[in-house]
Amino acid sequence: MYQWRKFEFFEEKYGGKIPEDVTGEIQCCSSGRGKVVIGSSDGSVSFLDRGIKFDSGFQAHSSSVLFLQHLKQRNFLVTVGEDEQISTQQSGMCLKVFDLDKAQEESTSSSAPECIGILRIFTNQFPEAKITSFLVLEEVPPILLIAIGLDNGCVYCVKGDIARERITRFKLQVDGVSDKRQTPITGLGFRLDGLSLLLFAVTPDSVNSFAMQAQPPRLQTLDHIGSSVNTVTMSDRSELIVGRPEAVYFYEVDGRGPCWAFEGEKKFMGWFRGYLLCVIADPKTGTNVFNVYDLRNRLIAYSLVVDKVSNMLCEWGNVILITADKSLLCVAEKDMESKLDMLFKKNLYTVAINLVQSQHADAAATANVMRKYGDHLYGKQDYDEAMSQYINTIGHLEPSFVIQKFLDAQRIYNLTNYLEKLHEKGLASKDHTTLLLNCYTKLKDVEKLNTFIRKEDGIGELKFDVETAIRVCRAANYHEHAMYVAKKAGKHEWYLKILLEDLGNYDEALQYISSLEPSQAGVTIKEYGKILIEHKPKEAIDILMRLCTEQGTSNGVYLSMLPSPVDFINVFVQHPHSLMDFLERYAEIVKDSPAQAEINNTLLELYLSKDLNFPSISLSENGVDQNFTDQSVAAAMSKTGSGKKEIADSNDTIEKDCVERQQKGLELLKLGWPSDQEQPLYDVDLAIILCEMNSFKEGLLYLYEKMKLYKEVIACYMQNHDHEGLIACCKKLGDSGKGGDPSLWADLLKYFGEIGEDCTKEVKEVLTYIERDDILPPIIVLQTLAKNPCLTLSVVKDYIARKLEQESKIIEEDRRAVEKYQETTKNMRKEIEDLRTNARIFQLSKCTACTFTLDIPAVHFMCMHSFHQRCLGDNETECPECAPEYRSVVEIKRSLEQNSKDQALFFQQVKSSKDGFSVIAEYFGKGIISKTSD
Repeated sequence: MYQWRKFEFFEEKYGGKIPEDVTGEIQCCSSGRGKVVIGSSDGSVSFLDRGIKFDSGFQAHSSSVLFLQHLKQRNFLVTVGEDEQISTQQSGMCLKVFDLDKAQEESTSSSAPECIGILRIFTNQFPEAKITSFLVLEEVPPILLIAIGLDNGCVYCVKGDIARERITRFKLQVDGVSDKRQTPITGLGFRLDGLSLLLFAVTPDSVNSFAMQAQPPRLQTLDHIGSSVNTVTMSDRSELIVGRPEAVYFYEVDGRGPCWAFEGEKKFMGWFRGYLLCVIADPKTGTNVFNVYDLRNRLIAYSLVVDKVSNMLCEWGNVILITADKSLLCVAEKDMESKLDMLFKKNLYTVAINLVQSQHADAAATANVMRKYGDHLYGKQDYDEAMSQYINTIGHLEPSFVIQKFLDAQRIYNLTNYLEKLHEKGLASKDHTTLLLNCYTKLKDVEKLNTFIRKEDGIGELKFDVETAIRVCRAANYHEHAMYVAKKAGKHEWYLKILLEDLGNYDEALQYISSLEPSQAGVTIKEYGKILIEHKPKEAIDILMRLCTEQGTSNGVYLSMLPSPVDFINVFVQHPHSLMDFLERYAEIVKDSPAQAEINNTLLELYLSKDLNFPSISLSENGVDQNFTDQSVAAAMSKTGSGKKEIADSNDTIEKDCVERQQKGLELLKLGWPSDQEQPLYDVDLAIILCEMNSFKEGLLYLYEKMKLYKEVIACYMQNHDHEGLIACCKKLGDSGKGGDPSLWADLLKYFGEIGEDCTKEVKEVLTYIERDDILPPIIVLQTLAKNPCLTLSVVKDYIARKLEQESKIIEEDRRAVEKYQETTKNMRKEIEDLRTNARIFQLSKCTACTFTLDIPAVHFMCMHSFHQRCLGDNETECPECAPEYRSVVEIKRSLEQNSKDQALFFQQVKSSKDGFSVIAEYFGKGIISKTSD
């Protein structure tokens, strides 16, 4: 005890005398619910408030209050005291239960709590003896378990609802009788572990326990030494504490536990917030000393010389000592900050740390103490121990505070240790990872670097910023470590970046990509495919083919869910031949790809391009840079004859390759636009542009013909002055019987008329078809051919002669028709004039309708038809015989007049007719457009 440090962690708050309202000698005390309860020798019970002022009181027993306990769960007060004896055979010792929340008037001027239960302690079955100890256990309300210790070694127990008199009594006997001497019960204690309940019973000679769940309760003797009254208490962990002159003993369920050697007779013992409270008689001075022991930290938190103590209580966060002369002393614990300041002034940092940990202070407060301790050690240049303290502050102290202190190169080992702990707790930032890895690389500590990188190999997640670690390892040329981190963290792009850019290990990169999931493989090959295509084109294309095709056959994945070849076109930017190979292989396997149009567009561009690069032709073998332009290569090779020959061979190879690709392009144009489809499997506009840009005549002619752009087709032949092909094309596309456009011959004639060269043979052939289909009038033919000064009249002589003869015949036929129509018109006019001026004689004797003899009344029409009036309908004004013909003529006239208003029909007929003038003449002849209206 004398080796323990003493501190003033407690302070005296106030002291003084018990109020005079508390009468009689103080026999017992209890506390709870913000009150101190005092039982006196006159049977009264008094309540003191927080200021040790008298609050209230009442008469609990008629004689004396020996024991009392204020319950925690319910505002009940349980007392044991003497009352008047009913008879000489019965003892006046009673147990009472008061409900402090219910009051009943005691007199006109005062009130007392309601007594809800009274129990005579001693009966015939439970003989009277002196009560030495008393304890109440609150079970599930309203059940109480009351233990009463006697001086004869017995413990009387009462369990149940005393208010309703539903109780059970039983007796427990401690086997402590020696030489026929009775052993009193000096202390009791309850220990509740789950459903098991233990009752400790202490005598001067033994420490015992009863297992209350057993029937009957099972006795176990824990020790053969005991203690006197007031030196038995319970810790907050339900340990029994027994004070002896030589030491203080702790007891668990199964026996004695720790023992603390504090010399001196123990007068009073208690427990307060983890502290052991002892009033000890000092054998040297003979005075009583009140000590507060911090057993965990092995220090005396407070020490004070006191008078004779009669009671010890804990309430309001204070320790209350009551002496025999009714004096009272309150001792309170100082706040943590005050205690720590006291320790810091004495540089007792280890004590401070133990203190905050034992009192379960928050982590921030604990870290603050450790930081101060670390600063103290750092000032003493004890860097290793200082770092151990700083490490304990991780999570509460800003890491930069510690890092700044140890940035000195001589302290790099300490800094490394701190950064390692920072990463272990998952609190490291990218900068911390960078700094730690730089420490490893600077120390060249490969073993530690391996440990850091490969910690928990294959288990859990990495506790550092992955990208930072990779960058630092790469910068320090620790490529294997960087690759390990990238692979474990699933950073495939970093793994491949190191393999390809740093190590140039293309084969391993290809194997790694092949091992990835399809989605991940697709992402990585988009990122690094350019490098792979440059160095390993065949293997890279094989991987792309598996990504775009094989998944569908192996896993049954829909084709639309597979990666599209179009997604990987960008990786072939510098290698068009590889791209062409890839797309051709894909198109050969997959016939109905959703991206077929985009694939065909790309292939067309590759097939038709004339300036495509050719990696297969290596000029570098001859000492020439492959990146030279054609002009620079030619200039370089012109110095030697062999160079000229190689250039010629190279040009021949390029030309041959260009022709082969154009043939593939034409085949793609035809296969991509079958005759049974309206829309092709490629972009027609793009295809036309590509054909025109690369002067690919065959493709352009095919597209124009498929799009029925016949005039553009012959324009291509005209542009190339291909007369034979031009006439053959017109024969194919100008036949109206096969859906062609006859006007092409007119365009062809115009072309020969403006060409400015002798093309007699071609013109004669063209005139044959123009004459056959009557495409142009002769005058237009003459005007068109007159523009070509190289053509003579002999070219059109036979054509004109035939046309004149044909026209003469037509004119003669038209003249005879005119004469006929004139004669008919003349006769009609004469007949009309005769009808107007001369009378008509009707000589018909029979009715035209019924063929019977005509009689009166009869009706005669000017058309020389006669009818019985009865044979005609009412109001009939037209001849029934001639009316249908008349009406048809009128209807035709009305129809013609109606058609004259339909301009669209008129222009359509003019446009679709071979001779528009004849349509107009017909309209005039029918009198449709010869009339004008105001």
